[in-house]
Amino acid sequence: MSTQAAFLHSVTRSALQGALMVLAIGLFWEGLVLFADIKPHYLPRLSVILTSIFSVPDAYVAGFLRTMTETLLGFAIGALVGVMNGVIFSQSRLLRETIFPLFVISQTIPVIAFGAVVVLWFGNTILAKALIAFYLTFFPVTVNTLNGLDAVDRNQENLLRSFGANRWQLLLRLQLPAALPQIFVALRLACTLSLLGAIAGEWFGDTVGLGVLLLQAMYNEHMVALWAAILMSGLLGTSFYGLVALTERHVVFWKAEQL
Repeated sequence: MSTQAAFLHSVTRSALQGALMVLAIGLFWEGLVLFADIKPHYLPRLSVILTSIFSVPDAYVAGFLRTMTETLLGFAIGALVGVMNGVIFSQSRLLRETIFPLFVISQTIPVIAFGAVVVLWFGNTILAKALIAFYLTFFPVTVNTLNGLDAVDRNQENLLRSFGANRWQLLLRLQLPAALPQIFVALRLACTLSLLGAIAGEWFGDTVGLGVLLLQAMYNEHMVALWAAILMSGLLGTSFYGLVALTERHVVFWKAEQL
């Protein structure tokens, strides 16, 4: 089986497994509410929530796409900056000792406080929400990239140096590939954090987004609409996580072969 065929087979199998899992959870949810006689203001039936979504699909589709855009932008920039930071810190002990502690301190700032400042600077724009998502993304990627690069086998480095490899050849041909498993651990964590950042950013005032739908439902005490927004957020987060995990399986292929 070719690499492309194997990848497509993996995607299809993962999609089927995910669909079966969602179906099982949905049936359990519906049955639990019916047979346990749970009151709607605690947990509405799944069928009622889905009916609510399909009755006004435009609002949920627009919110989903807006939050997805903010999440992807923040995640992409955060992942890129995080990997670059990790590489820079691994190459320069001086920068690691002077700048890295500032990154640690920055993470003690509550995201609500940081988000308020960003929205005041840039307004209720996609850029502002993406920056909040970036804020929650870049640090774990930086830390895991640095840890992965530091954990590279020194004997392998010495072997490549004996063949005349320079610093950048070591980085591209040994250190970064060896650090990929650690980097993807951070990326799987960061994809959920970036979604949380985007949704939190929408709470500072916006007209479109899953965070807006959550806030409106909470203020109106509309439990069905609240759970509908939660479901859409869960769908976005789960899909994003699955895409990152699938990419990891394809890129870090030797990890799967060792299992």
